[in-house]
Amino acid sequence: MLNKQEQQYSAKLLVLSAPSGSGKTTIARALLNMHEDFIFSVSATTRKQRSNERNGSDYIFLSKEEFEQRVLNNEFIEYENIYGEYYGTLKEQIVSALNNGTTVIFDVDVKGAISIKKNFPQETVLIFIVPPSMETLEQRLRGRKTETEERIQTRLNRVPMEMEQQREFDYVIINSDLQQAIEEIENIIQVQLPTNKQ
Repeated sequence: MLNKQEQQYSAKLLVLSAPSGSGKTTIARALLNMHEDFIFSVSATTRKQRSNERNGSDYIFLSKEEFEQRVLNNEFIEYENIYGEYYGTLKEQIVSALNNGTTVIFDVDVKGAISIKKNFPQETVLIFIVPPSMETLEQRLRGRKTETEERIQTRLNRVPMEMEQQREFDYVIINSDLQQAIEEIENIIQVQLPTNKQ
């Protein structure tokens, strides 16, 4: 585990987390378009790359062997095995961003979000995004047409655990209207980073 940082940074780690299909990735992209000085934390993963994804931009795609070697080298702030695949946040890119005064947006699972907060308690803002209903969540997952039925059921079975973890978060946003959810998170950013430029 990364030792807690004694230094307090002026930048922030804005961590978005939610059950799959809640819209966190879409929200993260919108916020990045609104704040050109923010950067996106690109997670490493062992899952198969999708046709619309770019290596190094959407994810850092690693083999299972490469990922496990990096774990042994203590290169991750956090990592989890989700649906049989590894996901993790590389330590180096986050510490570098904070040292440079750059605010970072994360799109990670709930356990990863809590791990980031434990490592950087002063800098981290946890935002949990809730779908309006389980029915809507399932519709969004099926609408992607990127998952097998088995994978969809695995994701849905994980939702109760994820929803229970929202009490660990600083803010909870219900994404029943995408634009409103983005505006609510933008208001949070203005509170947390009052000197942030529009």
